[in-house]
Amino acid sequence: MATMKEVPTLYEWAGDMQTFETLFARFYEKVLKDELLGDVFKDMSPEHQTHAAHFVAEVFGGEKLYTTLDNGSHASMIGKHIGKMLTEEKRQRWVQLLLQTADEVGLKSDPEFRSAFVGYIEWGTRLAVINSQLTENPITESEPMPKWGWGETGGLTLLMKANSGQLTIRGT
Repeated sequence: MATMKEVPTLYEWAGDMQTFETLFARFYEKVLKDELLGDVFKDMSPEHQTHAAHFVAEVFGGEKLYTTLDNGSHASMIGKHIGKMLTEEKRQRWVQLLLQTADEVGLKSDPEFRSAFVGYIEWGTRLAVINSQLTENPITESEPMPKWGWGETGGLTLLMKANSGQLTIRGT
């Protein structure tokens, strides 16, 4: 009787840290030249693309470089979006460029992986737009990093109560 191997994380399935670093390096080259997004990112630090790669890799079950080497947290990532006043049009363009770059660099394209990848990108960018409308960070440094896997999601879900405008935080 054959033994089942352990299911790989999304990070392991994608490749390795170089996979994520290449993806985000090429992606941000495009973003800086993009008519709609260029101004949003024109003042980003030279380390931004590496931090973004480390963040997503860690969320996908990879090395914890974002929270160790980069000294980051989920709260610090959210904090980078506060007050940026991002629009749905910019969010959609960001997603479009990232998915285009994923194809160009040869990121795994099987339906299961791409479904999980796109699901995370949609979730994260929609939260980025919500958080960009705020004036202060809705979470604290004690909140855990999100985790994303095969068909499972995790992290904080931020809900805006439509009738009161009060922001509530619910862990999922």
